[in-house]
Amino acid sequence: MYDLSVIIVNYNVKHFVEQCLHSVVNASKNLKVEVFLVDNNSVDGSVAFVKQKFPEVKLIANKINTGFAVANNQAIRQCSGKYILLLNPDTVVQEDTFEKAIQFMNEHTDAGGLGIKMVDGKGNFLPESKRGLPTPSVAFYKIFGLSKLFPGSKKFGQYHLTYLDKNKNHVVDVLSGAFMLLRKETLDKVGILDENYFMYGEDIDLSYRITLGGFKNYYFAESSIIHYKGESTKKSSVNYVFVFYKAMAIFAQKHFSSGNAKLFGFLIHLAIYLRATTAIAARFLKQAFFPAIDFILILLGLYLIKDFYESEFKFAQGFYQEKLINIAFPVYTLIWMFFNFLSGGYDKPTRLVKMVRGVLVGTATILIIYSLLPESYRFSRALILLGTVYTVLIYSITRLIYHLVRIKRFAFKLEEKSKRIIIIGSEEEFDRVYNLLKETRINAGFVGFVSNNENGLKNASFIGNFSQINEIVEIHSINEIIFCARDISSQNIIEQMLTLVTKGLDFKIAPPQSLSIIGSNSIDTAGDLYVIDVNNVGKPENKRKKRLFDLMSSSLLLLFSPILIFIQKNKLQFIGNCFRVFFGIYSWVGYGKAPRKDLPELKPSVLTPADASNIDIANDKINLLFLSYSKDYKVEKDIKIIFKNMKNLGN
Repeated sequence: MYDLSVIIVNYNVKHFVEQCLHSVVNASKNLKVEVFLVDNNSVDGSVAFVKQKFPEVKLIANKINTGFAVANNQAIRQCSGKYILLLNPDTVVQEDTFEKAIQFMNEHTDAGGLGIKMVDGKGNFLPESKRGLPTPSVAFYKIFGLSKLFPGSKKFGQYHLTYLDKNKNHVVDVLSGAFMLLRKETLDKVGILDENYFMYGEDIDLSYRITLGGFKNYYFAESSIIHYKGESTKKSSVNYVFVFYKAMAIFAQKHFSSGNAKLFGFLIHLAIYLRATTAIAARFLKQAFFPAIDFILILLGLYLIKDFYESEFKFAQGFYQEKLINIAFPVYTLIWMFFNFLSGGYDKPTRLVKMVRGVLVGTATILIIYSLLPESYRFSRALILLGTVYTVLIYSITRLIYHLVRIKRFAFKLEEKSKRIIIIGSEEEFDRVYNLLKETRINAGFVGFVSNNENGLKNASFIGNFSQINEIVEIHSINEIIFCARDISSQNIIEQMLTLVTKGLDFKIAPPQSLSIIGSNSIDTAGDLYVIDVNNVGKPENKRKKRLFDLMSSSLLLLFSPILIFIQKNKLQFIGNCFRVFFGIYSWVGYGKAPRKDLPELKPSVLTPADASNIDIANDKINLLFLSYSKDYKVEKDIKIIFKNMKNLGN
């Protein structure tokens, strides 16, 4: 029998899984441990990667995304460990975490389950490490913000048990599914995860059944893990709101009395309404609010310019046809805004030069269209030119105001703030990681080498030893630390993160023999991934180029469709694809229909880089082609792929 069975469920987070498994292997050296990885039909090459790099892992590769509960249960049924650990793939455990946790469980025979102290990628404590049961009253305090207002209150602070000392062990109601250590005999008695939950809620349900079975759940503070939150879902999304609160409703119907379940159901639906409304409003404010303000101000200004021009130069109010004006002015405004967008006027940081360029190109486009119109539709070039000057002024004045009131996305920056980085590890690992950084084109103004031992080194970048890290951070104004996981233990990494958490540093971990460097800059983001990134397809300028190419190519293909349709294998689908790409539902070239969370986000596509080859390609080769395409994007690549697959545009 094994001492411990570790179960990790993966869905498109290959780089996080690599780091997690590396830490699990190091934490298992003094124990008999079996490790299961259940892959929920990932498309990022996770299965092949794990087979190659971690052959000892017991791999279960699902053909569909079964959800968290079903996937864990698949492995639980095969486990032979005395204890079973459900572990998220976006975690890093310390070398002694398993031993300490198992020792605690052995000493506390009443313990059915154990959770652990978790910190995010900046070393901040994660409050979900310890939670109370979400009864109707607790849910009410959480939904209406009372738990946040009164964290020290035993009444209002029950959701995250904020009144309990995070640095001491406690009996708690609910364990987090990110790290859930379970006694096998407890599962045999209370049952495994409830598969009615797809994602979220199953950890609360199992925790509650553990207490109903006569066992206790413990929060364990004598060790800690890193948990890069948010990789599976975007918690500000409407979809997350519905999935999470639906899980809460299932829990209420299952475990609460009829009256309490109805009350809880009412609170759940109220929470869905409030959170969904907030999420939609936040998305609108983030994406559409400022462009909407631009549209209104520019359009109103055009009407004011028209009235002034009529009274001062034409000496007649109503000189221009109202019907013509009401069509032309909104079109002018949209053209200026569209070319401002293409020029990068809406990118961060704000660049007035890009805005002026976009407006001028828009004006040129308007004048070209104007010259092609019949005489009866041409009413005034002067209004176009005056509108151009006004639009430039509006963009300049509004951006200056936004900058002065400190709206971050409109901050004027002469150049991107360069990173001041130290890499901690051996000289060999420093060289490897430093070269990787250079290839990723990270804007690093300073990169220093900190040795993991006390030996003085002759490396030109050497600035000190691991024991001097506090002084090094202060003297060299460091804002990012990269730990080499081959040379620095997870325990030392986490201890240093906790020590330096108040300094506002960013932390990254470089797994051994890996092309990735993983870290997290925010509690709301899963982590930043440094990989070789020459000309990322996800950059705003490349997204615009790709979208413009899709528009132009779709227009040309539709124009010549009476000829091209005869060579298409699927004629009707070809016409449909042209329209889907034109309206932005599809792109001509990308990763295919399935999403890729490990690569920059793209729309579903008709063709892929693999279609450029006339022979069948293995999955690992396809993944390399996708990686190459996404990291070094050129419009010429799309053109080449389309020409090579002219007969297959109806895919």
